[in-house]
Amino acid sequence: MSKKKNFDEEDESKFAVYDSNGTLLAEGDTVLIIKDLKVKGGGTLKRGTKIKGIRLSDGAEGVLGNADGMKGLSIRAEYVKKA
Repeated sequence: MSKKKNFDEEDESKFAVYDSNGTLLAEGDTVLIIKDLKVKGGGTLKRGTKIKGIRLSDGAEGVLGNADGMKGLSIRAEYVKKA
């Protein structure tokens, strides 16, 4: 049986992810791509592409999600803005 760990505000702030405008992102948010990005093996993500239902990552890539026809994208938070 596992116990849920209670986090205080300091622990949550360690994994805070901010978009290009400085807005705090949360899991499940919808974001827009702010510049054309090349995708390895998948072509290009155009500016304005909407990514729905994001997941947050604590690594160098800040946002995990799916776009139209492309699944499993890992995008740095500096290239997205909250929709």
